[in-house]
Amino acid sequence: MLTAHPQASNLLRLILASSFFAYIFTISACSNLQTPATADVAVSTSAVNGAAAVGGGEYAPAEMRSAREKLVQANTAMAAHDYQAASDYAAQAQADAKLAQTKVSSTKAQQAATALQEDIRVLREELNRVNNK
Repeated sequence: MLTAHPQASNLLRLILASSFFAYIFTISACSNLQTPATADVAVSTSAVNGAAAVGGGEYAPAEMRSAREKLVQANTAMAAHDYQAASDYAAQAQADAKLAQTKVSSTKAQQAATALQEDIRVLREELNRVNNK
């Protein structure tokens, strides 16, 4: 009959305990990464939708295309349980959406300034016409 060596038995217990704690740590780390990644993707989705709603597709098509592509990559990474990549892609998508929204605001402000300058020009012409009568 084989008798267990006391040191081997203790080593086996240590290995099993270490494996158990490593498994628990890995599971908790994954769940901790999942929550922020899920929030990041949700925030980015909202940012992309917001940029689209104010005219991002019309005034900043390249930025909107990039934001949408990165959002797709973030969702793909989430599905693959690669939460770090999902967070990274979500942050990039959010940055692209903010850039698109800024370009929209800038373009609309420029258009408003141009329209105002044209209105001022027309008013001056009208004023000159009235004064020259």
